[in-house]
Amino acid sequence: MNRTNNSVSNKLMQAIVALRDEGQAEVLSRFFKCGPGQYGEGDRFLGVKVPQTRQVVKTLWRECTLTDLEPCLASEWHEVRLAALLVLVQLFTHAKSDTERQKECISFYLDHLDAVNNWDLVDLSCYELLGRWLVDKEATLLYDLARNGRTIWEQRIGIVSTMWFLRNGRLDDTYAIADLLLDHPHDLIHKAVGWLLREAGKRDEERLTAYLDGRCTRMPRTMLRYAIEKFPEPKRQQYLKIGKR
Repeated sequence: MNRTNNSVSNKLMQAIVALRDEGQAEVLSRFFKCGPGQYGEGDRFLGVKVPQTRQVVKTLWRECTLTDLEPCLASEWHEVRLAALLVLVQLFTHAKSDTERQKECISFYLDHLDAVNNWDLVDLSCYELLGRWLVDKEATLLYDLARNGRTIWEQRIGIVSTMWFLRNGRLDDTYAIADLLLDHPHDLIHKAVGWLLREAGKRDEERLTAYLDGRCTRMPRTMLRYAIEKFPEPKRQQYLKIGKR
């Protein structure tokens, strides 16, 4: 196929920009807290919904290379960065047994974490990439991100990536990384940790119960609420009564 690298990246960008919806952009800017002093400050939205972005990715991902994704990940538009990340997930997933190709995708992702700068960008990419890659390997990288991540997004990647571990019956890392983030000050980390603990509890409620028994009095309220969401109501209320206020 005769094309420049820019031709495909431009096609991906143009397809997303063509779906622009100013009214929806305002809604998304408020939802993702893009105002002054908020966690998404400075991010810009086109107003493209995730199913629309996924449809564009479904159409174009086979034409894309990692080089094509560079300008998309540098875009000021949130949805263009999301599209690039979803393409990367497809490239990684379809590499299957090509370990070197998958490794290239992971290195590319880690080199571009600055572009993964809101919670949806984290949640829709990290466990499909890092979680899937590391599920049968040492998870030191995830511990390092959770402990030493430069941003809350990198720290969130550390815990959310373990979702793939949970789906494969590997629970230890979720609990260990949750411990690293137990005293984190940010609500978005509280929500992420609570979410992953809840998912771990779906696999082994007794283990989650034992974990909470030793920690619920120091656990941030939001984290606790997320973690116990699927408990029977009497048990949930019990933890709410003894949890941190």
